Order: sequence, then structure tokens, then C-alpha cells
Amino acid sequence: MQRRAILSADLALALGAVLGLGVLGGLVLTDTGTDLLGRVGPAATDLRHRLFATSPAADQRGGPEPVRAPVRTVLEGGRVVVRLSHSEQARIGVETARRTRLPHPIEIQAYGSVVDPARVTDLTNSYAGAVAALQAAKARAEVSGSAARRSKSLSAGVVTAAQIEVTEGTAITDQAAVIVAESQIRTLAATAQQEWGPVIGKAIVERSPVVTRLIERIDFLVQVTLPPGETLKAPPAMAFAEVPPQSERVPLRYVSPATRTDQRVQGISSFYTVAGNSGLLPGMSTLAFLTSDRKTPGLSIPESAVVHWQGGAWFYRDVGEDAFVRHPLKIDAPISADTYIVDDLGPEAHIIVTGPQAVLSEELRGQIQAAGDTDND
Repeated sequence: MQRRAILSADLALALGAVLGLGVLGGLVLTDTGTDLLGRVGPAATDLRHRLFATSPAADQRGGPEPVRAPVRTVLEGGRVVVRLSHSEQARIGVETARRTRLPHPIEIQAYGSVVDPARVTDLTNSYAGAVAALQAAKARAEVSGSAARRSKSLSAGVVTAAQIEVTEGTAITDQAAVIVAESQIRTLAATAQQEWGPVIGKAIVERSPVVTRLIERIDFLVQVTLPPGETLKAPPAMAFAEVPPQSERVPLRYVSPATRTDQRVQGISSFYTVAGNSGLLPGMSTLAFLTSDRKTPGLSIPESAVVHWQGGAWFYRDVGEDAFVRHPLKIDAPISADTYIVDDLGPEAHIIVTGPQAVLSEELRGQIQAAGDTDND
């Protein structure tokens, strides 16, 4: 009922307006009407404008103007500044942190390859088999030697000369087998050290936990090779490797110097172990990072602060209260503790450490809006 009443009122108003304009039009045709219209003309004109006039924007666009998002970028000194209040930063997940210029140990990027443990397993089993064979040969030699000595001590009427010769020949043969088994053990031990170095070679011989963990795939062996010309005074006890495809870092534990280099890199190599459940598998290649004894000064920029755009790497730093500009990250920036080290920002700076992609989106949106306003002009 209320809707019908509103419609009736609107209809009555419209009809009244039409009738009123009709009456005014009729008055124009008479002298009296002309005089009356002259007195009420301004009021009639205002009434016509109120009833039938439309806004110029509505005439041109055919509807109300769209609501535009606020522009948060401004061009200052030839650079685009993004302004975000504290509430806006919290809304889009932006977090900032202060970074101070400090010396940081440099991480050297090296190349790692996960070694197939089959050769270690084969050598370990071969050495264990050779030890067992030596023990068996010694046991046979002991029995045959005792038999030969006993046959000699018996009188000629108990054993013949032929039997004595047979027992002596068996003893000699068994003793030779012992010598061969001992030689085989020495050869396998030397082979283990030649192929894997003194630490892993000794572990193969002794079947220590280092080797048993490799055989049981609790750990994997990783050969880490430095770039050509790069050296370290001593390999670090701990290093890190990236697990593809997310490039998650996993720790490496130093074992020993490697006995060979990676033919693809031709640098100094070391053996490290990595957990078997790290995501790395035998045959995989990975990037490794070793902390050197050299240090470089600068501000640390975490990976979470970096955005990639137009083929380059960038991060945002502050240039005032709630104002940020995009700063380039050099391709050859040193790395320390999984962070980039930059030394072109002065003694300290506030940077965006979380949510830089959202800030980049705001910057690009502001540029698009500015381009649209230029086209409209």
C-alpha cells in the first residue's frame, strides 16, 4: 500500500507539472496571460528547470560518474613516490623494518651435486666380504697347517709319504689364500681412500655411522664445488643448499675434502652430507652457499623484500613519513645469511620487508590512472 501511495503521489506531481505548463502556454496566447506571465515568469522558468533539467555530466555519459579509487602515488624529483598510511599498510599486509649498515660475512655461491651412494655401498660390502674371506682363509690355513704338522710327527708306518705331501700342499695352498685375502683387503682400503678420501675411506673400512647412514639413505652425500678461482682458507662446518623448485634452504654438514672436482665447474670441491628427507635426491644438482671469512659492509635486504619487474630486482625504501620509492637491487649484490647486502643507502634506512608486491601494484595502478587522466584531457 505504501508503494502504491508513493507512485500515486509521483504521478499526481507529474500530471500537475504538465497541466501547469499547459496553463502557462495558454496564457501566452492572451493579453491578460502575457501580462500575468511577465509577473510570474522567473518562477515558471525555475520550475521548468527543476523538473526537466539534467546535469551536463549525465547528458554526456548517460549516467552518474563512477567512483574512483584514491591515488596514492605522486611524481617527486623524477621518481614515483607511493604514500600509504599506517592503516593502509596494515590492510594490504605491508611491514617495514629499520636496517643499519654493518659488516656481514659474505656467502659464496657454489654448485652442489648429490652423489649416488651405490659406489659407497659396493665398496663397503666388498670390504666386508673381503674381511670375511680372510677370516675363512685363516681358519682353513690353521686347520691344514695343524694337519701337516701332525702328519710329520707320526711314524712312517702310520702315514705314507704321499699323505704327508698332500697335507703339506694343502697347508701351503691355504696359507697362500690368506695372503691373497689380505692383499684384497689392502686393495679395497686403498681404493676407498683414493675414491672418497681419508675420512670416508676410513669410514668404509670401519663401517662407521657416517657410512651406514649413507647406505641406509638416512643421509645423502653432496659434492660442493666452488666457482673457478674461488678459494677458502677452510671449508665451513655448515653450509646450505637450495631445494628446487621452491628454493628452500637446507643445512649441509661438512665431511671432508673431495678427491675429485666436478668436471662441469672445475673448482675446489668438498664433501658434505644432507638429510635424506630434505628433498634432494641422488643425481640432482643444486646451488650451495658457503660462508667465507671475508666481510662486506652494508644493509641486509631479505628475499621477502624483493620484487621482480621488467627484468630487474627491486625493493622499497622510505623517503619520508609513510612514503616509499622503489630502489634497484644490483645483480651482483653480495649474499650473507640468505639476505642481499646493499651499500648505497647510507648508514641506515627503513625498508618494506613484507608485502612489496602490493606496493608495486599500488604504484602501477597510480601510473595507469595518471595515463587515463591525460587521455581524458
